[in-house]
Amino acid sequence: MSSYTAQMSSRDGRWVLYVALMGGGVSQWPEHDFGPGNVPTPAERSRALTGLGFVLTGGAEWEWTEYLERPDDDTSPVRLLASVQVCSRDGGLS
Repeated sequence: MSSYTAQMSSRDGRWVLYVALMGGGVSQWPEHDFGPGNVPTPAERSRALTGLGFVLTGGAEWEWTEYLERPDDDTSPVRLLASVQVCSRDGGLS
């Protein structure tokens, strides 16, 4: 069973969840747009992943990373990126 990395970040005030599939262009990655608002809950993220054909791998938990919008500029706004390991719901490539 192959595992993939799902990531979620805020883009232009909208939270977007996507699954990084190697071997294809970014434009082909499955994506769910939560729209503007608060950070989606774990349950909302799980439902979105299921809708995209993925589930969390056994024991996987969301991890948050902060990064600077402009690297090497410590006055730059901080952005958040959440990631988790997922696999296809049916065990194959989605």
